[in-house]
Amino acid sequence: MWDVVTLDGCFEGEKPWDLSFHTLVWGPELERLSLEQLQEADMLVFGENTYKGMAEYWPTAEGEGEVTALMNSIAKVVCSSSREKAEWNNTTIIRDAVPELQRLKEQGDKPMYIFGSGILTQSLMNAGIIDEIRLCVAPIVLGKGRRLFTDEHTTRNLALLESRSLQNGGVILRYEVHNEN
Repeated sequence: MWDVVTLDGCFEGEKPWDLSFHTLVWGPELERLSLEQLQEADMLVFGENTYKGMAEYWPTAEGEGEVTALMNSIAKVVCSSSREKAEWNNTTIIRDAVPELQRLKEQGDKPMYIFGSGILTQSLMNAGIIDEIRLCVAPIVLGKGRRLFTDEHTTRNLALLESRSLQNGGVILRYEVHNEN
């Protein structure tokens, strides 16, 4: 899974889609990392709310070059029990996230990335099918906002794979998830 979070663990501000803190870490280094991740990915995975926002933004995004092209061309999955139609090209709707994503994971040979999608991330972490957590920590404490990891998460041990600071003060963290406690 991949997300940008604040130092106090928020992936979204108090209001839905309040991602203003992303501007603190976006720059050439994070753009390169985004391209690397998109180029190595088999598919992108979204929960209903994240998919809706992404599907509204990326098809008409301007000024983001190769990232936009990759976001629009890569295979995408939206996990939704109610969505009838996926408007964003190359998107498949799945109803029962845990078993269907486990099946897709076993069939693929490249990474699947979950972007944002706090509720979906929680379900998949609790089911033990997330192998790696990648975060960009933005240098800000929001104090209020939606936290990525909540009291509803099952305890997981992590092993640090990488830590790298960005010139703008952000920090990239990669952890392997140990799915046995």
